[in-house]
Amino acid sequence: MNISKKDINALNAELSITLSPIDYEAKVDNAIKKAQKQATLPGFRAGKVPVSLIKKQYGKGILVEEVNKILNSTLQSYIVENNIDILGNPMPKNDNVIDFEKQTEWTFNYEVGLSPQFDLKLDNSHTFIYNTVKIDDELVEKYLKDVKRNYGKPSNPEVAAATDVLYIDIVELDAENNIVAGGIFKATSIGIDRLKNEEVKAKLTGATVDSKFIINANDLYDSAVDKSMSLGIDKELAEVFNSNLQLTVRNIARMEDAELNQELFDKLYGAGNVNSETEFRDKIKSELAVMFTQDTDRKFVEGVEKTLVEKLNITLPDDFLKRWLLAVNDKPLTKEQLDSEYPAYATSMKWKIIENKIIKGNNITVDINEAKAEASNYVRSQYARYGQTPDETEVAKIADSILAKREEAQKIFEGIYSKKVIEVLKSSCKLDSKEVSYNEFFGISN
Repeated sequence: MNISKKDINALNAELSITLSPIDYEAKVDNAIKKAQKQATLPGFRAGKVPVSLIKKQYGKGILVEEVNKILNSTLQSYIVENNIDILGNPMPKNDNVIDFEKQTEWTFNYEVGLSPQFDLKLDNSHTFIYNTVKIDDELVEKYLKDVKRNYGKPSNPEVAAATDVLYIDIVELDAENNIVAGGIFKATSIGIDRLKNEEVKAKLTGATVDSKFIINANDLYDSAVDKSMSLGIDKELAEVFNSNLQLTVRNIARMEDAELNQELFDKLYGAGNVNSETEFRDKIKSELAVMFTQDTDRKFVEGVEKTLVEKLNITLPDDFLKRWLLAVNDKPLTKEQLDSEYPAYATSMKWKIIENKIIKGNNITVDINEAKAEASNYVRSQYARYGQTPDETEVAKIADSILAKREEAQKIFEGIYSKKVIEVLKSSCKLDSKEVSYNEFFGISN
């Protein structure tokens, strides 16, 4: 076997592999013997089909399969052993002329996209914005309001308020506001505060059981889809349906806010862990700080990515990558789609290359124990969402099952690598840190 590399330019290369009988004959013979043991043909006992028949019927397919295995293994080994930093995967060249029936020696040529070479030094010459959310009283009150509502108790008031839900019967009316015989009749519910029409919201606020209202369908619903789903009619009909509807209130539902008392504190944090409203608010502040840490790091990395991608001005083997994407995409991809989507893909690829440079340059590693700890924390967090504390034996079992799945394990490892890259960036570069309001952090207009 002979394998060689030819550099086309800094970003593209060709790999050539020449195979002769000594490279594949033994593997093909073993594969044929294995096929013989499993073969069943009329007139022969299972496993006793002559080798000559196996070769005649399956020989070419076995040869091609074994050669492909050798090629894939050889390519992978050569790339790793020679420390070739590639993008995508090697692609067979169109000029390969292979005849498995007449030839016994073949040369296979592959295109390879190479990762660009560049220098990156992380130090105080790089300044990145590192904004954090200011945990002020307004934010605490907003969070507190959600907690009280989420842990509140349902009630059925006599008079509807603007945040209540109305359970109603809807019937279709004709031009004179008479009930249409055989027309639409639907029992449904409407959240008053979710309605977009302010006049309708005002009209329904203050409703009581058995109150009746006449409202046009286009005033009650924002779109044909909403009309179709609520009234149970086809979307085509909903597009043109504009009749008046009679709404009869059958019930009013309200979620009464939970009281800030010891019962709520114990329910949220366990008996005796929080014993006053002051302690409760302090606990909320600390939870919010932790909650926004992930958002803070995410925005920080977005800023670093944008800055470094622009500053380093990395060049990719674009033509190769476009051809590779067309070849490996699960769904058919048109040239127009590729041209539209490629810039975002290229930017993502450039950041991944930069991130890998940081990982290698700082000798960042992740071991299996770190991955197990991360997977275990994920499992605990899922239980915590439902107010449960799992047995640690169960946690370890589920964490192991997660890491046994290749894609899930890859996500865990990549997540830990990303966290370590963030820590290197924070410790190596200059940070322009400041607290900003929730609205400013998330770009929400007042």
